[in-house]
Amino acid sequence: MPDGVRTTPPAAVTEPRTQEGDDARDLAGFGYRQELKRILGVYSSFAVAFSYISPSTGIFTLYALGLGLAGGFFFWSWPIVILGQFLVALNFAEVSSHFPVAGSVYQWSKYLANRHYSWFNGWIYLFAGILTVTAVDLTVPIVLVPFLNGLGLSIPSGFWTPIVVGLLVLLSTTLLNVFGVRLVSIVNNTGVVFEILGMVVFALVLLIFFHHQSPSILTDTRYLGSGFGNASGVFLAAMFMSLFVVYGFDTASTLAEETRNPRREAPRAVLASVIGAFVIGTIFLLATILAIPGDANKFITDTAGGKAAPPVDIITGNFGAGSLGSELYLFVVFAAIYVCCLAIQTSTIRLAFGMARDGKLPLGRIYNRVSPSLHTPVGTCIVIGLLSAIPVFYAGAGTVAISATCMIYLSYFLGNLAILIARGKGWPKAGAPFRLRGWGAVVNVLALVWGGSMLVNFLWPRPGTIINPNTSELPGLAGIPLVGNVPIVELTIGVVVLVGLVYYLIAQVNKPAQPLPQEAAASA
Repeated sequence: MPDGVRTTPPAAVTEPRTQEGDDARDLAGFGYRQELKRILGVYSSFAVAFSYISPSTGIFTLYALGLGLAGGFFFWSWPIVILGQFLVALNFAEVSSHFPVAGSVYQWSKYLANRHYSWFNGWIYLFAGILTVTAVDLTVPIVLVPFLNGLGLSIPSGFWTPIVVGLLVLLSTTLLNVFGVRLVSIVNNTGVVFEILGMVVFALVLLIFFHHQSPSILTDTRYLGSGFGNASGVFLAAMFMSLFVVYGFDTASTLAEETRNPRREAPRAVLASVIGAFVIGTIFLLATILAIPGDANKFITDTAGGKAAPPVDIITGNFGAGSLGSELYLFVVFAAIYVCCLAIQTSTIRLAFGMARDGKLPLGRIYNRVSPSLHTPVGTCIVIGLLSAIPVFYAGAGTVAISATCMIYLSYFLGNLAILIARGKGWPKAGAPFRLRGWGAVVNVLALVWGGSMLVNFLWPRPGTIINPNTSELPGLAGIPLVGNVPIVELTIGVVVLVGLVYYLIAQVNKPAQPLPQEAAASA
């Protein structure tokens, strides 16, 4: 049984024969008491995962990068990334049906590999989540400030504006998480409705009334350069917009302890969130590319030179700056980014809760207590909020945090590797509502090939860009010995792993291994 787990033997669970009672008995088989509140249905579970992916957030953040590098041809990175990540999602849907507990890749690695492997995988994913919370919080002011100024306010730009706005957003999402998953669900579900309807409506209006470009813009490869090597390198860099969007679908499974009938509903939500993101993102990307105003070549060149900022400039160029249409668009994007912040923080809190409950995080037994009235790990919510607030004050936090996306892909790769090794030993042995059956190994291998190739893409040094610049290009880091010419992605992963290794050697490595509870052993 994992260290620090508060357990109730299956026989001691006395809930009546209801779905909630069955779910509690199921959880007890993994060695955990039902402390979080099960109120999420399939739509709420889908909505949290969809909000983490948040097509409008990721597209808004790096649209200019993709268009400026590859022109309209960058659109094709979207279905490629969706297909690759859907392979990962299929694999994760199967394991979520077997292990319906909070903690995502940490829990799966624990049951299918070993405690050392799972701890490092969870540690990497935890800090990737924390830095991603920071990154998205700092994206909110980019949309919110122009929206509020368009309403007649006069919010100044400057160093402190994004910091203050980012911290206020972080404070609000932390409080929402403290006061319960039901409140989080209500806000999140509402935000998802705004995002889906908003993106579709704007896309349809653009397609019907502002269709300026020929569909041939989608197959125009002139911006990729000549030669296969150069063209593929440019396209792989342009792919980062799509890579920055399509992850976090495992959130539906990491909230399994708050989901009704999670063995059935979590896999559905995992897959539905990727499919939904694909549909919404495809419609929006097609509409905005075809709605580029005026000379498309000049607009793309201006985007590459930092003189145009799509997709906002595409919207305002068609609707008019400060118009009702532009303001509504900014509001939709703000709502999407806000619920994205909320979903990422919720997911990170549940991962930390799962690890701390097992005695795997520093001082976890002190702060990781579930409130009997709120049914939330209040201390863990506060700890994750405080850790996410620290990088907000660093001027280069956006670049550092975006590089944390690579850490999430790394965690996914390690999780898929653990699953494949377990398949080689005969997993899955038990039945579950969602199974890949004979296709499991094939999907697993393809997911690893995809994930490994994208890790190489992430780790490829790209000085002078926002993707993976050298550390010397970031504020305050140029003069640090030995690290000045280290790419920021490698440095970020290295620091997180090194700090984790020191803590693990001091506090974790000598802890005795415990046998798996009966349900976990049967599922593994």
